[in-house]
Amino acid sequence: MTIIQQKIFEIRGQKVMLDFDLAALYDVETKVFNQAIKRNLESFPDDFMFRLSRIEWKEIENQLVDPMRSQFVTSSQKHRREAYLPYVFTEHGVTMLASVLKSSRARRMNITIVRAFVALKRLVNENVDLMEKLKVLKERISEHDVQLSQIYDAIENLLEQKVDEKRWVDRERIGFIK
Repeated sequence: MTIIQQKIFEIRGQKVMLDFDLAALYDVETKVFNQAIKRNLESFPDDFMFRLSRIEWKEIENQLVDPMRSQFVTSSQKHRREAYLPYVFTEHGVTMLASVLKSSRARRMNITIVRAFVALKRLVNENVDLMEKLKVLKERISEHDVQLSQIYDAIENLLEQKVDEKRWVDRERIGFIK
């Protein structure tokens, strides 16, 4: 499942998967995969599937350092023309793929991919809780830093007073001797 999670990207505030990654997981050519989608476009509204902009594709392209992907696929996907910018599928779009791609492999892969999305959501939610706890700790530490600084200042003042008192007592006496 971690291989699938590595193929999930965040675009436009949504977790998505690229068309060619999905095609590879379903063991079909990207062209065949996209043709099946185009025959069923009514099943894929904009919140299920959308085409990347050139800028979004460049951002994802920089993250496509995947040792599991062959050099052939990487090089062919890296040089896509604008007319062939990849489609991406949200979790709902991936779920809808089960109704379009009807092979048994597609159904099994769909289950695995949906589980990967769910695991990723769970991980994000756990990290949100952890971030809240870290924020509280940071605030506490900041308060402690201020308090420790005040204590150090007070100690320094006391030490300076002691040094001044000692100088006054140990000073050389001047004036008349009685």
